[in-house]
Amino acid sequence: MAGVDVAGCGAPDQAAPLPASVDLAKETVITGVVRAGDEPVPGAYVRLLDAGGEFTAEVVTSAAGEFRFFAAPGKWTLRALSRQGNGDTTISADRGVTQVALAVAAD
Repeated sequence: MAGVDVAGCGAPDQAAPLPASVDLAKETVITGVVRAGDEPVPGAYVRLLDAGGEFTAEVVTSAAGEFRFFAAPGKWTLRALSRQGNGDTTISADRGVTQVALAVAAD
């Protein structure tokens, strides 16, 4: 997964600022950084799973380990898969921006 070229994958640039058209009073944004220890993990696959554990979306982290999802308010699980290890966390997201720190570790 290291050195993954995401240019053609169709996902928005994970490191880019939020578009000006995003109305945080009406939208839910889940954003964060995948880290292995203190180091960001570029090229990690981050999956968004709904409250029932069903796959909803996937993005690849930026060079700085950043990811972003536009979702509905509610309970979500984020799962990161990378060469440095895997990790997951469950969050409750509401309208606006929910910041997430997602740690991975070798199994």
